[in-house]
Parts: sequence; C-alpha cells; structure tokens
Amino acid sequence: MSYPLWKQLEQLKTLTWVDLTHAFDETIPCFSEFERAKVSTLFNVQDDGFYVQNWNLVTQYGTHIDAPIHFVENTRYLHEIELTELALPLIVLDFSDEVAKDADFILTQNHIAQWEAEHGKIEPGTFVALRSDWSKRWPDIERFENRDTEGNLHLPGWGLDALQFLFEARHIKAIGHETFDTDASVDVAKNGDIVGERYVLSQDTYQIELLTNLDQLPTRGAIIYTISPKPNDAPGFPVRAFAIKP
Repeated sequence: MSYPLWKQLEQLKTLTWVDLTHAFDETIPCFSEFERAKVSTLFNVQDDGFYVQNWNLVTQYGTHIDAPIHFVENTRYLHEIELTELALPLIVLDFSDEVAKDADFILTQNHIAQWEAEHGKIEPGTFVALRSDWSKRWPDIERFENRDTEGNLHLPGWGLDALQFLFEARHIKAIGHETFDTDASVDVAKNGDIVGERYVLSQDTYQIELLTNLDQLPTRGAIIYTISPKPNDAPGFPVRAFAIKP
C-alpha cells in the first residue's frame, strides 16, 4: 500500500536540513536583565539507573520564539499559535556585508526596495529572516554584546518602516533574526523602547530570535520549521528551529 505522506517524507529527507538553533547552557550570551540558566543533575545512570537533569531558565533563552503576549496585552500565548503557522516558506534577506561595515546597521524600507529590485517581490505568507551573520560571534559574550567604552550595546536590527512595509504591504507572516532584539541597539537607546518588536507582536504573530546558520540558506526556496514545547500561558520558549532547502 502506498502512503503519500510517507513518500513525501522520504523525498524531504533527500534534501538538505539546516539547524538554525544555537545549543544553550549556563554560559551563553543572553539579555542582561535575565539570569542565566541553572542546570543540575538529579539522577545519574551509574548511581540511579537513569539520567535526569533539572533546568531552570527564563522563557526567552537561547534561540527562542516570542509569542504576541510577550509584548502586547490581551493577545495570544505560545500554546495558542497554530501548528500550521510554524512551518512557513522562508526568505532570507542577506545584509551581512552591510553589518560587517556598520554594527549599528538598521534595515529600512529602502533597503528592501533595493533587495526586491534584484531578487523579486517578497511573497505573502512567508517567514522573512534578516541575515546579519551576527551569530558567528556566538558564544563569545563580549563580541556578541559588542559594548562600547560606556557600556552601550551595538547590534544591528530591523527598522520600524521596514517591518511595517513587510507586514502591511507584503503581508508576510513572521520574522526572525540573529540578535537579541528586533530593533537595533541604537534605536532601543534612542526610543527608550523596543518599538519594532512591539509592532511585530501586535500583528498577532510571532518572531524567532537568536537564529544561526542563515548563511547556509538560499534567498528563496527553503521552508522553516519551528518546534517548541507547549507550556500554558507562556510568552515564548526555547525552540529547535530548522530549515529544509532544495
């Protein structure tokens, strides 16, 4: 008997699977206001016959998903995001060269217009990832935070006008990036708030932060999958994000 879904899976497994997730532990870079994870062993195979750990960590730790409720009241929790929303066509905007020249790079609508002139119009219903290659600094906390002599962070990010264009004119579904926040650090300092992230989550959708290996993906053609636990009433959680590319 032929099972079409099994055949599809066989075909998918002949393609290239790319892990977009950082492994995490107690030492990784994380938002400075968060405590790092604390890990202890409760049972081990030699003494107890089985191995069990205790992990204590914040919900927005390592490569993670932000649900709308993370920044916007009276919106969806993580467990309310539909499974079909977590498998999306993937578009990668590569601005790693610009970031290499300017750590304070902010992606604007003009940048997207230039990108579309070369690569074509961004399709609706897609997941759009900003490739900055910032993940190559992982897990070096000093290089990842990139603080100046006054202690201010300098990381790239999305401009609000770019996000508004993508969601309102191109009707994309979700975004992701390699840094701690949606917004560039200089914008956070200037605005006193994470306005881009607040905007994204107000669209009743999610975003993925601290992605990696975007440099292994094509501009178009891959599919991104985001797998996480299903805690009740959570604002997010660490994920295992991955992509399948042709």
